Amino acid sequence: MTNTLGEPPQRTFEHVAVLMGGLSAERSVSLRSGAAVADALEGEGYRVTRIDVDRDIAAGLAAVRPDVCFNALHGRFGEDGCIQGILEMMAIPYTHSGVLASALAMHKENAKAIMRLAGVPVAEAKLLTRSDAAAAHALPPPYVVKPVDEGSSVGVLIIRPGNNDWSRAILEGGAPEQVVMVERFIPGRELTCAVIGDFATDVIEIVPQKGLAFYDFEAKYAPGGSTHELPADILPNVYQLIRKYTLAAHASLGCRGVSRADFRFDDTDGGTGELICLEVNTQPGMTGTSLVPELAAHAGWSFGKLVRWIVEDASCSR
Repeated sequence: MTNTLGEPPQRTFEHVAVLMGGLSAERSVSLRSGAAVADALEGEGYRVTRIDVDRDIAAGLAAVRPDVCFNALHGRFGEDGCIQGILEMMAIPYTHSGVLASALAMHKENAKAIMRLAGVPVAEAKLLTRSDAAAAHALPPPYVVKPVDEGSSVGVLIIRPGNNDWSRAILEGGAPEQVVMVERFIPGRELTCAVIGDFATDVIEIVPQKGLAFYDFEAKYAPGGSTHELPADILPNVYQLIRKYTLAAHASLGCRGVSRADFRFDDTDGGTGELICLEVNTQPGMTGTSLVPELAAHAGWSFGKLVRWIVEDASCSR
């Protein structure tokens, strides 16, 4: 683990295609991430082409002929190995993680299995169809229900004791045959840490605002949806454990470039004191409320330096 980020490399690529938008439920956030990245890259001296990704992306890239792609897509098709496979076939260098790491991290149960073997603590969970999850409690409440292969808190429900509408809420979340993860709810604090290359950043605590129950989609992306405490006010040993587990999760999944790991820490009165890794995000947001740019700034890097480093780290065969 390095102790500082140092300076990002000088430009070696000239023409960057920023891939944004896409086909997932997180399209609107990706458009915001992509716009911020494209503006910053232009400020760093790159020639930038903005591409709103659709199913004709291969033809679009062949016409544009970029030196490198900055992948600012979020969610399915953008961070699950699909776009990465297209870029590998076209031999266009690209940012963030490769095909296998992206697919593993996006599938929450597969990621848990890998991280558990690497010594990263994860919460016990079960996979069920949405209809089966709604038929009977798979775990004692409270527990969390979320799609097994979506990101950014899309479709996440917390089923609490005494909630009489829990079955209806699960069924209304998606198609009956959709596979969901039913996961033990971890009370306490929401903490996150990032990896940039081999550098583990400091740790942020995220406090949802406006009565929001947890760090859901609104808390992540709506202005004022949450406040961030950086560095997090936690015990030094917990702080260093989070940094250690973040690096271990990144490495065990085979991630490249930048990733972000999210944790829950139960320091509630009478709580277990456990620290649990919820998931690893291989395509962290790059919006005005996003965490990785904030963590990089705390380490001394401007947003421009961060996106330049991400571009210059790009390659194929990731």
